[in-house]
Amino acid sequence: MISSKAGSSGPVVGPAALNELLRDYKASGNAYDELMDGSGAIRPGYTPLLETFAALGQDGLSRRWEAGRRMVLEQGISYNIQGEGGGQARQWQLDPVPMVISPADWEYLEQGLAQRARLLNHIIADCHGPQRLLKEGRIPPGLLYAQPDFLRPCLGIQPAGGIFLNLYAADVGRSPDGRWWVLSDRTQIPTGSGYALENRIVSSRILPEAFRRMKVRRLAGFFREMQQSLADLAPRPGDQPRVAVMTPGPYNETYFEHAYLARYLGYALVEGQDLVVRDDRLFLRTLSGLEPVDVLLRRVDDDFCDPLELRNDSMLGVPGLVQALRAGNVTVANMLGTGILQSPAFMAFLPGLCRIVLGEDLKIPSVATWWCGQEAALSHVTSRLDDLFVKPA
Repeated sequence: MISSKAGSSGPVVGPAALNELLRDYKASGNAYDELMDGSGAIRPGYTPLLETFAALGQDGLSRRWEAGRRMVLEQGISYNIQGEGGGQARQWQLDPVPMVISPADWEYLEQGLAQRARLLNHIIADCHGPQRLLKEGRIPPGLLYAQPDFLRPCLGIQPAGGIFLNLYAADVGRSPDGRWWVLSDRTQIPTGSGYALENRIVSSRILPEAFRRMKVRRLAGFFREMQQSLADLAPRPGDQPRVAVMTPGPYNETYFEHAYLARYLGYALVEGQDLVVRDDRLFLRTLSGLEPVDVLLRRVDDDFCDPLELRNDSMLGVPGLVQALRAGNVTVANMLGTGILQSPAFMAFLPGLCRIVLGEDLKIPSVATWWCGQEAALSHVTSRLDDLFVKPA
């Protein structure tokens, strides 16, 4: 995605060239069309990009796109497909036409998702702490306690600064009228930042003219802030806190991103077997001995992180990690237990919770959701089964 504020310099392309470029383009009928408005006019943010395409011509575009495909292949950008021969690495599919997001849309999304992250952080902090929202009936007990991702051993553990969601992501989409909606929340292991960075690098190299002209917002600031935020989570102040990225291993579907982020941010990439807990502290096994780990950026599902207190069949975690958390000797990002917020059932209660917790309405609405643990919602859903998607809560 690109946040764009178009400049003025660039190729001079007439209307005839743009019309030829879009000759076979068919606007979306029942969905929001990102490229054209209802009258068939090109949306402003896309004009510089299309003018670049028209100036390059079909042959020029083909050469640029082939160069992009080679970059993806040479850099090993991949996504592992589970269940096929133990996990097969598929080459990352990069769309040759970037999605352009206007500054106004980006500001709206930024504010709305930041609000949502604050709300979700408050909810998970309450569920793991005083549980006032449950006692007041704002969250049904059955919704929380029946969740397989509700980790009782983690109750009462308060992370640094009370921040459970160090990173947050959401799947968003537009309705036909152009409004943004949140389709799902990603609170346990938010992924995509590494792929977004690689997408940006490849796209900017094959379309440098468009990137210069559109004044695309850079991504480097996000990663600098991420580095600093993780360093600030260290339980003990120090000049160089050790941060490690814990991965399930090379067969995980997003292993490329785990390795890429660790290398880009300068962190050690580790698996559970590389770590050990001694005297309630987390250490990395090295050839020169045990080295303390202050912050663990986990890419492992929370219930697999400690076979001693969580899933005893896990081969991916570190025995004693939960106790190290209790002792306040390590910070895990995101905090163990945040997976419960990915349950789509919580979305049914977010509008009301936002008004109670933050004193304001949700800036970006969630897709309409009903939790069938309530009689009225169950009756509504069963009367409209042909029109709805039914998911596990």
